[in-house]
Amino acid sequence: MTLFPLDESDRKPVGSTGETISAIGIGTWAIRDADKMVEALVYAFTHGVDNVDTAEMYGNGFAEEVVGRAVRKVGRDNVFITTKLLPHRFRSPDLAVKALKQSLSRLGVIEVDLVLIHWPDDRTSIAEQVRNLEVLAERGYTRYIGVSNFTARDLEEALVSTKKYEIVVNQVHYSVLHRDPEENLLPVAIERRVTLQAYTPIERGRVKRVALLRELAEKYGKTPVQIALNYLISRPYVTAIPKSERTERIAEFIGAMGWRLSEEDIERIESTL
Repeated sequence: MTLFPLDESDRKPVGSTGETISAIGIGTWAIRDADKMVEALVYAFTHGVDNVDTAEMYGNGFAEEVVGRAVRKVGRDNVFITTKLLPHRFRSPDLAVKALKQSLSRLGVIEVDLVLIHWPDDRTSIAEQVRNLEVLAERGYTRYIGVSNFTARDLEEALVSTKKYEIVVNQVHYSVLHRDPEENLLPVAIERRVTLQAYTPIERGRVKRVALLRELAEKYGKTPVQIALNYLISRPYVTAIPKSERTERIAEFIGAMGWRLSEEDIERIESTL
């Protein structure tokens, strides 16, 4: 029996908000060619993907500018924008507000859909970080709030620290080759209705060389990348955010949706990798 119930939906909940986003989103770390990235994002946004992840840290704001260019081409209402602020921004509400306003300027929007603490700040209590995160929603600069790189214990602490808003997402490293979140974090996320966004979900292409994934790809008429992504989005409350600047690769990512691995094959991955 597989570790988690099979989730067959390609629309994933944003926490317990009642809103959904596509199970596959696009990441924007380490952009090399801005024009190609804009083209890739526009392709994604017009072929069934409606969420994008970025951060102030990515290229010192360059990635946010690129995302803004793509969003303007397809219309703000068609894209769920997530950005992340550096941990030290959450040492005071003023620092958080100033940083997010700069992100909004680079993105060319008046609010983002979701802002995350990029990773926990070791100089500030999680309760204080969350209080300062909530200020961003209170001021109308973001619709939702969340965290990134929080352990199960960190997440539990963040969840009980909120006053008015809910933690809706925890973005973490998760792939078929890095399944640590399945031990403690994913069970907590499912129970508490927090969406996990899986970054580095194809391990910079390493999944293409995994024998079991290649075997399953042949069985399903898919690629090893699509098998690896489908495994993740078969989990409840899990989205995946791979990154590419090539439209053909974006098309490959999108092809991870619309079908599901059998429970038997999910169990094979669970027991083998």
